Amino acid sequence: MYVRLMEFALVVLLISSLFDTASGDPSRSRGSLVYSRDQLFALRSSAPLPKERPDVPPELRRRKRGCRAGVERRARRRRYRPVLPSIIMGNVRSLPNKMDELAALTRHQREYRESSLLLFTETWLTALTPDTAAQLEGFTLLRADRSRESGKRKGGGPAVFVNDRWCNPGHITIREQHCCKDIELLAVSMRPHYLPREFTHALAVVVYIPPSANADAACDVLLSAVSRLQTQHPDALLLISGDFNHASPSSSLPKFTQYVTCHTRDNKTLDLFYANTKEAYHSLPLPPLGRADHNLVHLQPVYKPLVQRQPAVTRTVKKWSEEAEEALKDCFNTTLWDVFSDAHGEDIDNLTSCITDYINFCVENTVPTRTVWSFSTSKPWITPDIKALLKEKKRAFVSGDKEELKTVQRELRRKIRQEKDNYRRKMENQLQQNNICGVWKGLKTISGFKEQKSQPVGDRGLLCCYPRHCLCLQPIVPPVPLPPSLMNFSSHIPDTSHPGPCPSPPPTPPCSSLSLTPHQVRKALKKNRARKATGPDGISSRLLKSCADQLCGIFSHTFNLSLRLGRVPQLWKTSCIVPVPKTPHPKELNSYRPVALTSHLMKTLERLILDHLRPLVSSFMDPLQFAYQPSIGVDDAVIYLLHTSLTHLEKAGSTCIQHHPAQAAGGQLEVAGVDHHLTTWILDYLTQRPQFVRVKGSESDRLLCSTGVPQGTVLAPFLFTLYTADFSYSTSSCHLQKFSDDSAAVGLITDGDDTEYRELIQGFVDWSLRNNLQINAGKTKELVVDFRRRNNPPPAPVNILGTDVDVVESYKYLGVHLNNNLDWTHNTDALVKKGNSRLFLLRRLRSFGVQGPLLRTFYDSVVGSAIFYGIVCWSSSITDRDRKRMDRLVRRASSVLGCPLDSVEVVGNGRMMAKLSSMLNNTSHPLQDTLTALGSSFSERLLHPRCVKERYRRSFLPAAVRLHNKQNNR
Repeated sequence: MYVRLMEFALVVLLISSLFDTASGDPSRSRGSLVYSRDQLFALRSSAPLPKERPDVPPELRRRKRGCRAGVERRARRRRYRPVLPSIIMGNVRSLPNKMDELAALTRHQREYRESSLLLFTETWLTALTPDTAAQLEGFTLLRADRSRESGKRKGGGPAVFVNDRWCNPGHITIREQHCCKDIELLAVSMRPHYLPREFTHALAVVVYIPPSANADAACDVLLSAVSRLQTQHPDALLLISGDFNHASPSSSLPKFTQYVTCHTRDNKTLDLFYANTKEAYHSLPLPPLGRADHNLVHLQPVYKPLVQRQPAVTRTVKKWSEEAEEALKDCFNTTLWDVFSDAHGEDIDNLTSCITDYINFCVENTVPTRTVWSFSTSKPWITPDIKALLKEKKRAFVSGDKEELKTVQRELRRKIRQEKDNYRRKMENQLQQNNICGVWKGLKTISGFKEQKSQPVGDRGLLCCYPRHCLCLQPIVPPVPLPPSLMNFSSHIPDTSHPGPCPSPPPTPPCSSLSLTPHQVRKALKKNRARKATGPDGISSRLLKSCADQLCGIFSHTFNLSLRLGRVPQLWKTSCIVPVPKTPHPKELNSYRPVALTSHLMKTLERLILDHLRPLVSSFMDPLQFAYQPSIGVDDAVIYLLHTSLTHLEKAGSTCIQHHPAQAAGGQLEVAGVDHHLTTWILDYLTQRPQFVRVKGSESDRLLCSTGVPQGTVLAPFLFTLYTADFSYSTSSCHLQKFSDDSAAVGLITDGDDTEYRELIQGFVDWSLRNNLQINAGKTKELVVDFRRRNNPPPAPVNILGTDVDVVESYKYLGVHLNNNLDWTHNTDALVKKGNSRLFLLRRLRSFGVQGPLLRTFYDSVVGSAIFYGIVCWSSSITDRDRKRMDRLVRRASSVLGCPLDSVEVVGNGRMMAKLSSMLNNTSHPLQDTLTALGSSFSERLLHPRCVKERYRRSFLPAAVRLHNKQNNR
């Protein structure tokens, strides 16, 4: 207490002395005590001070929380260096009289002041309006004034304001400008101070389509301009903004994402914004400018750069080489394989495990390994020399030496161009050496092509027709078997056992009649693909292919022992389930697709058994099963379905098609002509199959289920078609056709009598229940095609397992879109959309410098396969409008390739003739009898089928017959 009183008195004395000194009274300041700042701090006692703060680590001390560490704070810190440009867009309706308000907004509101771009339509700017009337402080104006070609006295006139602090005014260029009565367009190119590495520069396209414009013509002009920009700058960030009114360019721009989600005029969204990258922007409404009737839209960037989304990954890989393969061959040549077979006898499981462990031991000690760092933005043409130049460029920039910086930049551009040319020549050499795998990998790397992770399966359906030109189609999803699918790879998976009535194999089965020779095994091992993923046993397909001569002896013994005992080694039946995401950001188990990896040795044995089994059961197969048949595929299934439907519609009745996907269950192999010994082996092959899931990031895999259906195998698809062959139906009025697990029942219904059709459906449902198949009736759809002129009442709905089938207007059957008019409008829309997205990849290759055979190979494999999918089914039946759309797509591809391409009609006629020739030469084709009946006894001509309706006259079979006869006349 005493110490505190002394300190208080001392402070009072010091303050009073200070006041005396400040007052300027020398009498009072004379003799007073004067202390310096350091002396005052030295007199302070440490006792009354608060306790010292603990020593906080620097990384924790810098971490901010709450509002100080949010997204808005980071955006303010780099307000003029956003990841993507911040944009305000809208229809302003006469900009000159709103410049005062816009100037005030850019001066006092952060959203406007920090925006990189202001994109406006209907500015009403003309040649009579000077630039000073529309200038904005801190922004550069680029305008496309309304001209006489627009046909309007007022309205129109797109304009772009670019923030000078985001992009230097000297780096802004007008790329395209277009003005007509249908559309006004302005395209601006910008090189900002900062963009993510995956973008070279930014392109902004401002569009105005008036309400009276032709929407199709306007979209064609827009698509042509965007195509030219993408061809010239495939790596640029392309932004499209404007007032589109009644036009919708979404189908013409499949690679673009629309981001405006709020209403822009009353309760309508007329102003749209597209970007050629996903997850880039978030839209917020802003008040209109002045008395405009359109709200402004603020597009905030939420894009995450690629280098942040995909961090570096470390992998350990085997470094295969010719020296390593020769060393392995020497090791296996000196191995006494008889020791393994003599030591284990008929213990097939231990023999297989011992051989597998020995082979893996030899590989680990012979083939070297290396650690690879994989970066998301690294390209194979980015060499260490280029990385060194990048560091030199950064050093020159920091030093401030502009001349040195220009020299380094020039050298860097030259080096990148040189390395790209080297990579292109490397692919050309691979093409000359017939290394198609290396060429294809290089083309995908350059173009950024990524295959779909999930298999595109369309709406599956059931088609039903009614009296006098009425057709009804009804899709049904694949029925789920009673055991759960492998999609549920978690602890929720119950114990799954084989659903079918498979009896357990006898303890001592008799010998099998199938015996494999070392020559057969060697030939089968050499057919393995070197780059296939390794199964649970760890033996790679490259090892089996390169060392087939050394390993064929021991594996032929193992294969024959397995067939003789009627047992499959447990290691070969084990499968590893790898969950592959079906969506970019999976959130639940259903967002993954299970990919089953099995042993390559088991697949080799299955191929050998399949070659032996196929001729034995060929006479028992369903003649209307189009899957897994030689020279028969998707086109044949669609052609047969349409041919049957259209021939029914030629009569005064209707047609019914029912689509039932199914899965195999139960074994009825004895009736198919297979001996009992092989049947015993197949039953053991189908039962007790362990499965485990490879969990990413874990040290070991987890065994989540003990048994399951065979997936990732060679023999399972064939066995499925064999097991489901016992249900077949084909009459003159109804039939059931299959493509693997997709089934379609077509029925003729006359005068409303659909008894046979409904009995066929009920029979199929009962057969599915008896074979442990579950049909998902809730996802079944029905499509009705009615060509009658009267307004007839809708038919009674089809009921499956107590659930009525819904009616739809179109469905997707085996990748081909069919609708209730049996035309190809929906199918053409889908093909044009996919073709436009694939053209982007072609432009990327062209900008890289790839030309000639390489570019044509990529076109045929990626672009042409998408454009001409199922062309034999629709080439003769599409309308002239749809054909022009397809030809326009082919011409765009031709301009990128730099060489002429065949039109849709030429390609369709050629493939139709090839398909007709295949049908005539294939005696097992379902249409073989129909074509034989059309044959002429006097010449090689085919009689034209009788056609009443124009729709059937333009279908595949009559059109192919006309082409065939036309060629024979020549």
